[in-house]
Amino acid sequence: MLHPTDHVGLVACSNPLQTSRRAEIDALCDKLKTLGLVPVVSDCIFAENGGFRTDPTARAAALMRCYADHRIRAIFDLSGGDLANEILPRLDWEQIRANPKPFFGYSDLTVLVNAIFAMTGQPAHLFQIRTLVGSSGAEQRRRFAASVLGEGEDLYSADWHFIQGTRMEGTLVGGNLRCLLKLAGTRYLPNFSDRLLFLEALHGTPPQVVTYLSQLEQMGVFDQIAGLLLGTFTQLEEQLSPAGAARLIADVIGRRDLPIAKTQQVGHGDASRCLVIGQLYRIAR
Repeated sequence: MLHPTDHVGLVACSNPLQTSRRAEIDALCDKLKTLGLVPVVSDCIFAENGGFRTDPTARAAALMRCYADHRIRAIFDLSGGDLANEILPRLDWEQIRANPKPFFGYSDLTVLVNAIFAMTGQPAHLFQIRTLVGSSGAEQRRRFAASVLGEGEDLYSADWHFIQGTRMEGTLVGGNLRCLLKLAGTRYLPNFSDRLLFLEALHGTPPQVVTYLSQLEQMGVFDQIAGLLLGTFTQLEEQLSPAGAARLIADVIGRRDLPIAKTQQVGHGDASRCLVIGQLYRIAR
């Protein structure tokens, strides 16, 4: 996918990072340079004067500059939080369609990753590049180098345990449960028909997760999909355990004929693997 000397864009389409994290981003840029890449850093990464928000038009423009710059071969979003959906109507979707390149982001960037696929048909990646300098940084850098700069699949491979059924196949959509629901009622929501839906969450008590799932059920999503993939539900699993969280989700959905599989290797963790929205997946027991 990428090669040494390739330029990569670093953006923040959701909440800005606080300036206290500048050293972390400097360290990330150093690691990317060690891998042979050339980071091009947006001017909308950090909050000004401790603010919670940078101008959404400026954030959208920074992303569009990455798509317009033919030197930039991939785009990595460093942010998360709440604000990514602000930029969706400010993007030039025809320009994105005409300049396809891998986009990586997770958590609140679920809205952009799915919108890219829905609006252009281009795949996009659920992955946070800051994990390269997190607590599992050395292993993540090894996976990244082998899979993004090489021919390996380690970064893109997760171990799935079936809760219901034995196999599933379909094009993947989804991401963070709360953030995916921001697309409800908009043109940026992907088609769920015969798709595999991936869901994960950092925050969410049992009542909160139940209400989010109920909204998806009332949208008809669980009647359309061909299978459900679950990542980590951090807060929910702290209260119920991973198995208990999976049982709750399966009970709320209530479709015993729907294949459901779970992994502990994708979600809000420093060792999270990468999933590709818009890619065909075949998963079997």
